[in-house]
Amino acid sequence: MMSSSSEALTGGLTSSQLLSFSRDGYLIIPNALPPTTVQALLAETHKLLDEFPLSSHPMTKFSTGEKSDHVGDDYFLSSGDKVRFFFEEDAFSPESGELLKPKARAINKIGHYLHALSPPFASLLDPTLNPDLQGAGTSVGSVAVGHIESHPAAVARALGFRDPRVLQSMVICKQPEIGGAVPPHQDSTFLYTDPPSAVGFWYALEDATVENGCLSFLPGSHRWAPVRQRFVRRRADGGKSSGTEFVDNEGPQFPVGEEYGEEQNNKKGEDEKDGDGEYVLGEVKAGSLVLIHGNLLHKSERNTSQKGRIIYTFHVIEGEDTKYDERNWLQPPAEGFTKLYRA
Repeated sequence: MMSSSSEALTGGLTSSQLLSFSRDGYLIIPNALPPTTVQALLAETHKLLDEFPLSSHPMTKFSTGEKSDHVGDDYFLSSGDKVRFFFEEDAFSPESGELLKPKARAINKIGHYLHALSPPFASLLDPTLNPDLQGAGTSVGSVAVGHIESHPAAVARALGFRDPRVLQSMVICKQPEIGGAVPPHQDSTFLYTDPPSAVGFWYALEDATVENGCLSFLPGSHRWAPVRQRFVRRRADGGKSSGTEFVDNEGPQFPVGEEYGEEQNNKKGEDEKDGDGEYVLGEVKAGSLVLIHGNLLHKSERNTSQKGRIIYTFHVIEGEDTKYDERNWLQPPAEGFTKLYRA
């Protein structure tokens, strides 16, 4: 993202971009990554897909439907500080259970610590590319100087984060022919803080189109759609984790601010309140960044085309004056969640 001469940057975003994100709950930033970085991240993705061992894999599937059992084995629950691989449900025969696709064409996602353990993905957070902290004019790895203003730290600062922490980094593959649909959901359901604070950074590494299952958004729903549920670890006798489940959210359902809450909710029709309003398609080119507010209702359709849709995403939560508790399915590594600003 390059700023125009007529509009100054406010941190890592222009004033009109900030207004758009505040109004709609999402923001598309074309050309946030240069082609060299996109190609480097795609190459790393294909390398990971080709090299992970199938023989020792527990064949954990990832389910996207809220009414299903989702996923909750130890391979999933202990992935917060590892790089692990989760299969598409439809990659297996319903009769025999055998894998129907080559492993590299059968994975739904790779997660959840790419931002720390994979050097190409970790380079996106490199503080030497943060103009607010290090000054512009430096180029590290494959990230070009011309894209420095889209550095996640600068963007997070523009959005008002005081102590942004990075968590749940993932490559989502949306495989040809079998890439599953994702129903309307809010990211803060899965990465809950008290009060809600999550923002998704979603990078397209390939073009995302209607045909291969691009995102779509319910604009403005972040203002009125409460986080009614949380995705948490189910506790067995003795307090040990035993899978996952959705439970009613007993904490705050909106971020702090007069622009959020029931007053905004009361202005909406019943179809919108149920998440069935008019969604806006988010077709984007490779290299684009999509920012997604944690309360925003968004979804994607099944990929029945012959072309995949590989993206990289991580989430940022506020580390100051919020609580991230032990009920959340994703728990921090021993050193804590990754700081986006390094003192």
